[in-house]
Amino acid sequence: MKIAVCSTQAHDRRFLTEANVGAGHELTFFDSHLNEETRHIVAGFPAVCVFVNDTLNATVLGSLAEQGTRLIALRCAGFNNVDVAAASELGLRVVRVPAYSPHSVAEHSVALMMGLNRRLPRAYNRVRDGNFSLDGLLGFELRGKTVGIIGTGRIGIALAEILRGFGCRLIAYDPFPNAECKALGVDYVSLAELYAASDIISLHAPLSQATLHLIDAAALAQMKDGVMLINTSRGAVIDTAAVIDGMKSGKVGYLGLDVYEQEGDLFFQDLSNQVIQDDMFERLLTFPNVLITGHQGFFTHEALSSIAQTTLQNISLFEQSGQCQNEVTTELLR
Repeated sequence: MKIAVCSTQAHDRRFLTEANVGAGHELTFFDSHLNEETRHIVAGFPAVCVFVNDTLNATVLGSLAEQGTRLIALRCAGFNNVDVAAASELGLRVVRVPAYSPHSVAEHSVALMMGLNRRLPRAYNRVRDGNFSLDGLLGFELRGKTVGIIGTGRIGIALAEILRGFGCRLIAYDPFPNAECKALGVDYVSLAELYAASDIISLHAPLSQATLHLIDAAALAQMKDGVMLINTSRGAVIDTAAVIDGMKSGKVGYLGLDVYEQEGDLFFQDLSNQVIQDDMFERLLTFPNVLITGHQGFFTHEALSSIAQTTLQNISLFEQSGQCQNEVTTELLR
């Protein structure tokens, strides 16, 4: 099948090309994001492969349908950037990669926790400058701390497995409690209880109407002073303006982000020679207790291999039978 692959970096081209050996698809790579301005570039492709910051609203989907596209293949788990209802009405099928390497994201979440707690970026820069003072580098032991996990899908479970080894007390919130998580000793509680009890809160929930700005001013007000917030899920789960206010007041003592609300204009590109126009993002960078990475939680060899293989398998199954177990339907929106 002819596939237009959008928002590609060198690693996308490498891993998809390797996975395509034997699959026999015809891959055409585009560096640009797919959106209303670029929708014409994929005209005539029966399948379009997209990533997290491509925009597939009703307008874009309408154009794709008119141009001959039949399948949207997401090479990620989340589908909040796709108007699934509009796709269904237009007869476009949408498939995704529901679980590529949950351990990659979970391990990155712990890396953010440890980097913030032990002030690793500041310590690294000090030593490079010949400054070996320990002032301002005081951390705490994770052992005995209460970690609240919001969202206990595969990534949440992987995080629980890791943090259990640190000796943390684990609590969680999820509308659908997971038996595997319970077996790890995780206690399910209400959101209010999680906010009040947690020393660290790690977010692993998909972005939906229910989770949009889940962490807002009202949620922050229920948390411990100095709480550590970690977000490796989707940027808009956090109300960035509210969290900045929380940082200024001391309510939020540590903030680790691998995602950001407006990351589509920033991440996955080199802007080092430009003036970044996002004032809110720039404000975040001024805090000494903020650690931001550019959506790299998934960025491991294992995860990229799995993403590429599953993406092309999804397309092959659709081409062969018109069916795929990883299809995104309107039922998932409920």
